[in-house]
Amino acid sequence: MLRIPSICCFRGCFNILNIMNILIVDDDKDLSFIISEMLEGYGYNVTCAESGEKAFKLLSENTFHLILLDINLPDETGFELCEELRRVSDIPVIFASARTSETDRITGFDIGGDDYLPKPYSMKELLSRVNALIRRSYGFDKEEKIVSFGDIRVNITARTVTKNGEPVSLSLREFDLLSYLCLNMNKAIAKDKLLSEVWGAFSEVEPSTLAVHIRWLREKLENNPANPEFIITVFKIGYMLRDGSGENC
Repeated sequence: MLRIPSICCFRGCFNILNIMNILIVDDDKDLSFIISEMLEGYGYNVTCAESGEKAFKLLSENTFHLILLDINLPDETGFELCEELRRVSDIPVIFASARTSETDRITGFDIGGDDYLPKPYSMKELLSRVNALIRRSYGFDKEEKIVSFGDIRVNITARTVTKNGEPVSLSLREFDLLSYLCLNMNKAIAKDKLLSEVWGAFSEVEPSTLAVHIRWLREKLENNPANPEFIITVFKIGYMLRDGSGENC
């Protein structure tokens, strides 16, 4: 059954965080626990779901950066969940299943899976594939990611913001929104895209919530919030963060 909220219809589920959030969807609770312990030992934040319905609930309330997805679930197949997810999100998905036929592997990739790991597998191989997919998807490295525009300096890695060298206090969601705009500097981003990317793939947050957060960011960062220089409204599209050079990428 299709469970995708009508207001959240764009691809993407990305929220800038210090710790990457991974969702394991597998009805083998013992295996999920072992994988969770291993991944958390390497700095990941892991949540587990034993069914498609539980996974959907978690995805509607949280943002995740990668999903480790079994195919045989008690209420639906991992293929069905992935197809549903791909209608609204491009979050990386690794299929991990005892179903190892060529047909299953091809199906997994055809419906939007990013990797396919046959069971049984070693924890070392799983960690390697998770790390590689995170790097490819988000371009993370060991260097600090800092974005500057005007007198504003945003350290995405450290989650700090300064204006004229003075710290600016932002809420968690304000910083997540600003970070996403920073990573898409000079690009017009649709409102629904921002809601999906920052608030979560299946979030039912109202568009007015985004407008309020944009207003709060302008009040904290712009010299003249009523006539913003950096956080611009793009008519009939959404918003854009400009670098102040007057030129768009």
